[in-house]
Amino acid sequence: MKHHLYNKEFPFVVEPMEFDKYTDRSLLQYCLGATMYMPGNKDFAQAILDQKYLGLASMVMCFEDACREEDVPSAELNSIALLDTINAAIDEGTFDYKNLPLIFFRVRNVEQFKHFASMLKPEHIRLITGFNFPKFNISNGEAYYSHLAELNEKFGEILYGMPIIEDRCVAFKETRLNELIGIKKILDKFEQLVLNVRVGGTDFSSCFGVRRGISYTIYDIMTVRDCLMDILNVFSRDNLYTVSGPVWEYFRAEKKMRFEPLPEFDFTTALIKHDPIMNDAVDGLLRELILDKANGFIGKTIIHPTHLNYVNGMLAVTREEYEDAVQIMHTSGGVIKSANANKMNEIGPHKNWAEKLYYRAQAYGVVENESSYLQLFNPQK
Repeated sequence: MKHHLYNKEFPFVVEPMEFDKYTDRSLLQYCLGATMYMPGNKDFAQAILDQKYLGLASMVMCFEDACREEDVPSAELNSIALLDTINAAIDEGTFDYKNLPLIFFRVRNVEQFKHFASMLKPEHIRLITGFNFPKFNISNGEAYYSHLAELNEKFGEILYGMPIIEDRCVAFKETRLNELIGIKKILDKFEQLVLNVRVGGTDFSSCFGVRRGISYTIYDIMTVRDCLMDILNVFSRDNLYTVSGPVWEYFRAEKKMRFEPLPEFDFTTALIKHDPIMNDAVDGLLRELILDKANGFIGKTIIHPTHLNYVNGMLAVTREEYEDAVQIMHTSGGVIKSANANKMNEIGPHKNWAEKLYYRAQAYGVVENESSYLQLFNPQK
């Protein structure tokens, strides 16, 4: 798999790298990008084989929120059938494994995780990157990861877990810190099986009876922003874990999006000032993505394929950022002037930032400048 396959002619300064589930975790945790959730009871096998969504690099088949409880048994059978269909296509030579997106299954609870895992065969495991664990907390976290460790031992393969922090104990201030510290102790115990930490912005919003509108971001919802701030504080320190941003709920699915040439302008400033670029749904997503990046989130949960290009495109690194990161990583210490001679690069304090930028560059590529994002989003026909 490789990001931005929908735009193969784009002139990258540095091309993004190929990756699959066996890529070293140090890089793979940065590769998830726009992770699209799909109901577990829907048949997506043919869409994967046909590469219907060229921007799709990671996907989740969901047995939880996107699936009614009574539909879980049929969703499990449907998911097994999906794996069998893909396996057959690979074995027959009609589908190339390198075009397989990272596939995860969002289980419903520990018991359902164990039940579904018992249905898996050795030939399925090469297709599965891991599992998402919803409502992850100090009560269920150990059970989730203990069983995941057993599966890794049973199959002799790598299967990752991605905890979703969205529990009410984290939402509410009086229990939050104790809960987050407890969760981190569990993750630290199973660190090599933790691919990414995910957050549930919709669940947090529900606790307070709020919902962000299309013209502002999750960071404008103060109670939810408070939760996200503490999650990042606990889990993203020293780049120990990558944390993905919360889902953007709005989309405008048009048969053909219009992308007219735009004059030179400051991309970030235009979004922050609410100057129109695409449409309100896309502009809102882009605005939130800028703040996601600024705060250290890597990637985002999405619920519509129109979001793929924008989330993954915004994770590409500009040439100036890349040159700064490389300079910092290859300098032993002190303070030096940036390659563009427009900022100070202080080697010690900026090292974690540089490392994160460098991995992002490997996963999503390097573009010339912010104006390149529009071209990357939308290939010229």
